[in-house]
Amino acid sequence: MHAPGARAVSAPAPGARTLGIDLGERRIGLALSDPSGTLATPLDTLAPAGGLAARVAAVAQVIERLAAEEDGLAAIVVGWPLALDGGAHEQTARVEAFVAALRRRTALPVRLQDERLTSREAESRLALREKDWRRRRRRLDAAAAAVILQEHLDAGPAAAGEPGDDG
Repeated sequence: MHAPGARAVSAPAPGARTLGIDLGERRIGLALSDPSGTLATPLDTLAPAGGLAARVAAVAQVIERLAAEEDGLAAIVVGWPLALDGGAHEQTARVEAFVAALRRRTALPVRLQDERLTSREAESRLALREKDWRRRRRRLDAAAAAVILQEHLDAGPAAAGEPGDDG
């Protein structure tokens, strides 16, 4: 079921890409896989003003654009923030609300991927090749999305069957 005015994205082409999302409090990091589902690369960082509806609308625009490209879009993977002990915390509920709203806007499967320690991993990777902390900070959200997406891709088909996920 889609929200009124939402456009359903057609079925993905074989070998289509996957979009990775790192939903932060202020920014949304995006990453994209190659069509073979082997490699995740940082794509962009969004900073939409407004609440949940504005954030979902901004991401939905990117989804529609990517789905219309030749390589298409097969699925969406959103980082699922959990405490180190595996329990939920304040950001977990925000991400779950975002995912629920996004699922109403797209026909593509939206999956959750444990994102514990991904920001630290992304920061470490960026620090190796980018010494300027200002540039590193601007790229961190998309780099974190790439780490989340890469972990999902590396987990293979089994990752698609987590509880509460489409797919």
